[in-house]
Amino acid sequence: MFVDRVRVRLRAGSGGAGVVAFQKVRGKPRGKPTGGSGGAGGDVYVVADPSVSTLLRYRRRPHLSAGDGTHGRGDLRHGRRGADLEVPVPLGTLVYDEDGVLLADLTQPGQRVKVLSGGRGGRGNAAFVTPRSRAPEICEQGEYGPEGWFTFELKLLADAALVGFPNAGKSTLISTVSAAKPKIADYPFTTLEPHLGVVAADDREFVLADIPGLIEGASEGRGLGHEFLRHVERARVLVFLLDPSPMQEHPPARQLEILRRELAAHAPELAERPSLVVVGKADLPEAATAVADLPEALAVSSITGDGIDEFVHRVADLVSQAEREAPEREGYVLHRPVAEGFRVVREAGGWRVEGGAARRAVAFSDLTLPEAVDRAAARLRRLGVDRALRDAGVREGDTVRIGDLEFEWHDEPGEDED
Repeated sequence: MFVDRVRVRLRAGSGGAGVVAFQKVRGKPRGKPTGGSGGAGGDVYVVADPSVSTLLRYRRRPHLSAGDGTHGRGDLRHGRRGADLEVPVPLGTLVYDEDGVLLADLTQPGQRVKVLSGGRGGRGNAAFVTPRSRAPEICEQGEYGPEGWFTFELKLLADAALVGFPNAGKSTLISTVSAAKPKIADYPFTTLEPHLGVVAADDREFVLADIPGLIEGASEGRGLGHEFLRHVERARVLVFLLDPSPMQEHPPARQLEILRRELAAHAPELAERPSLVVVGKADLPEAATAVADLPEALAVSSITGDGIDEFVHRVADLVSQAEREAPEREGYVLHRPVAEGFRVVREAGGWRVEGGAARRAVAFSDLTLPEAVDRAAARLRRLGVDRALRDAGVREGDTVRIGDLEFEWHDEPGEDED
């Protein structure tokens, strides 16, 4: 089964927690702080892998997670970083985030995009030693790994694409000129999945794609039009395969007109793409009439082999010309700006402060300790959360929530807002 569009739920690893630990030392009643920090969670990367040809695996298994960092321990033993998650996808895959923003177009082997960063590891008490605080009894929790839905969309990377009506003979032709083995039957049907085949023309090679049969109105969503028209977009050369047999509703000249119109309606630049017009099934009597109506067309027969060699070389020539005129076909990775540190949101029953920086400021393991409370308050003040809450209209006694923490707002008189 060919799958060319899937939604996946990806999660980065959570950071490990820091620890409070002391080593007994003569002359230091409370001991020497030796609490190690937790390891960071693993990141999530989407990677273009030429050995992967379909997105089917993610239809079957849409939930994937990176490794979590381990917790810190005493004797300054820090936690291990979680394993990164690499999600392999076929070349030609587009990666979209939850909001539909295109993050990357992965067309080169090994090209990758980081879609999620692992949660930071929490610091152990050894990291909080200062000249004023020689024996801190506080540590931080690790951050939860972010998660979200992403969409992968595959657009085949082919040098040439066979385009035609259902049962025009595309599958038979690609199996004749390459090692591709699509299912072929002797009754009217359309292939439900595209196929790729490598075609050799003397010392040249090109990749030929068999695009499932299009029908009139495909650009407006009729049939499987939208699902497969996207695969034509990347082809350097278009091969219009026309069917002269009586079973087709339209004669070859009309078929060509409809196919060109549908492609142009889907993506106007396709109208300018180098192309070759081919009348298939040249062993049928009706083929001669079709060629007479279309002097530029090449007649081929997958049954007798007539015209096959010329077909292969003419497509190879067009591909070589297209490569010379536009040799680069690189994808790209979107470098997103760093997200804001926090934002204040009014909600029923109080206020919520959202954002990783705000959650990090209060991520102490035990906020019942005065030292932890003082440090958290100082962090929020330096971050500008206090000022932002005042500007938003917070009042004495309002409930404020940051992550899992919930507290009552009290504005201390004379507090420095800077």
